[in-house]
Amino acid sequence: MMPFRGMAARLEKDRLRAEGVGSHQNAVKYLGQDYEILKQECLKSGQLFEDPQFPAILSVLGFKELGPNSGKTQGVRWKRPSEIVDDPQFIVGGATRTDICQGTLGNCWLLAAIGSLTLNEDLLHRVVPQDQTFQKDYAGIFHFQIWQFGKWVDVVIDDRLPTKDGKLVFVHSAECQEFWSALLEKAYAKLNGSYEALSGGSTTEGFEDFTGGVAEVYNLKKPPSNIARIICKALERGSLLGCSIDITSARDVEAVTFRKLVKGHAYSVTGFKNVDYRGQQESLIRIRNPWGQVEWTGAWSDSSSEWNEVDPDQREELHLKMEDGEFWMSFREFMRQFSRLEICNLTPDALDKDGLSRWHTTLFEGTWRRGSTAGGCRNHPATFWINPQFKIKLLEEDDDPEDDEVACTFLVALMQKHRRKARRVGEDMHTIGFAVYEVPEEAQGCQNVHLKKDFFLRNQSQARSETFINLREVSNHIRLPPGEYIIVPSTFEPNKEADFVLRVFTEKQSDAEELDEEISADLPDEEEISEDDVDENFKNMFRQLAGEDMEISVFELRTVLNRVIARHKDLKTDGFSMDSCRNMVNLMDKDGSARLGLVEFQILWNKIRSWLNIFRQHDLDKSGTMSAYEMRLALETAGFKLDNKLHQVLVARYADDSLGVDFDNFVSCLVKLETMFRFFQSMDPEGTGSAVMNLGEVRKLKLLDK
Repeated sequence: MMPFRGMAARLEKDRLRAEGVGSHQNAVKYLGQDYEILKQECLKSGQLFEDPQFPAILSVLGFKELGPNSGKTQGVRWKRPSEIVDDPQFIVGGATRTDICQGTLGNCWLLAAIGSLTLNEDLLHRVVPQDQTFQKDYAGIFHFQIWQFGKWVDVVIDDRLPTKDGKLVFVHSAECQEFWSALLEKAYAKLNGSYEALSGGSTTEGFEDFTGGVAEVYNLKKPPSNIARIICKALERGSLLGCSIDITSARDVEAVTFRKLVKGHAYSVTGFKNVDYRGQQESLIRIRNPWGQVEWTGAWSDSSSEWNEVDPDQREELHLKMEDGEFWMSFREFMRQFSRLEICNLTPDALDKDGLSRWHTTLFEGTWRRGSTAGGCRNHPATFWINPQFKIKLLEEDDDPEDDEVACTFLVALMQKHRRKARRVGEDMHTIGFAVYEVPEEAQGCQNVHLKKDFFLRNQSQARSETFINLREVSNHIRLPPGEYIIVPSTFEPNKEADFVLRVFTEKQSDAEELDEEISADLPDEEEISEDDVDENFKNMFRQLAGEDMEISVFELRTVLNRVIARHKDLKTDGFSMDSCRNMVNLMDKDGSARLGLVEFQILWNKIRSWLNIFRQHDLDKSGTMSAYEMRLALETAGFKLDNKLHQVLVARYADDSLGVDFDNFVSCLVKLETMFRFFQSMDPEGTGSAVMNLGEVRKLKLLDK
């Protein structure tokens, strides 16, 4: 609970970042597994690698449709490639789009992303290290590098693959001897907890995990006027593109249309060409179905008559092949048939700019936690303000303003973490979004503090995500005048817990930081009173309570406090516990007697009366309890400024299951905070914000924290 703990964690994170840990050149070893060390151990022992972190058992297939008791897993056998075919190969003739054919798992979104990845050899080699083989130094171990929430991770797997009747159950290559795509799928399944966790998703998710880029989604029913130019520039720059047809009901999932397009299915966009057709230019777009079959049968399909009127050399250049899952169609027809286009910007470069200027990028990691940082969207004004807040300073306008408008372009991308893993326990993606607020001119440049409820009640958002949606990531291009802005990411409903990554991409250099309180305590000077200063009536009460020894023990303190608090019918309480009373004695006991004398009891009594006033002031609905977010404001009134992480700790410790805080828990929280801060201040008399402690002092700190 002390501030230097969070400081140590931040210093460690800064150290790792400075060492490049998490970059592609220095990827994080997933689950601590080092590919080179494990491989050498296997070669030395003569044993093929068996991955203990993702074993060849039915439970890693899934938890529901592919759970151990599901009929779909009956007959599944785990086999190494050498047990499936003779002379297995990692890659045959280079990795191509036809290497990725969908199996029985509904992960077309992932396969569409992998298919697009094969169009860019540099990108492919980042994800799929090329020095892997089933021949030289084969040890049954392979590895892949995948981007996850701001870091590249190196994922190690063994090559035991699920088969049924001797054939691969999931992804396979048209070349039966080739296994790179099946092994990549297994590494991705390991990263997400199971194969079934990969079922259903957005192509942008795969795009980003294979590139570290940022994705954008276009509604093709309301496209920008230059959508064709956007697609061409994206393909030229090696960006990854996907498209799909929206469904209107559950019956539409993977329903095949009259012209053999599949609804609710993820396709890759792999090419765009203009051809001479009947004396005019016809724009064509190339699409790939990851099934490896089922192709468009309309105009410009593989066997359509339109190709007869195209120059043979140009026709040959477009590589027509029958039933390989890839097909051409006119761009006009594409816009009529498809609903959604997804583009992953790799650098990322601005797609609507001719230049190749790079974005300036900032990444924040954050959390939503019940009662402390999960406030829900703007529909919940009482709690919206408790969400994490991030400030961005846009100081330079764009070089090429539109319509002479002075503005700054930036992209905000909000991504929730680890939600596929949560499917095993019955959870899934939260509905997420964000809002952007302008900092009022009079407040710009002020100390960075977490903005409170009144600010959001008085100010309208200047921009927001287009919608709250249950995707892993939402993003939006935003143009606003130069200034300071607050980005507030949130779930749609309050109290939905998740970790998230917020990425901000700006065209010009900008400053960005998380708004959070600096941990501090404005503690009053300890009262200096004598027995002569104590009111006579209070003395008489004390004599009756303390007895002959004229000191109040922990047991006596508990009795008197619970007797007094029971008279306050407006307060809901379970009564003070022995632990909380013991903490009060520790705070006030100056002579080490473990009991309270008259003056010590008088000072404690004054504190409790002051805290009672604060409690009533912040019990806004007069329910007799405070909500967790009301407690946050009450603690600040009491003089404690705490950051989000400390609030999370306090809510977990002092709030009940419905996030209510009664009076006795509020007092216990304040007693603990004051005790800890006074101890820390005694160790840091110069107010430097850090302290050096010996072993005895650490032990004392541990005792205080119990």
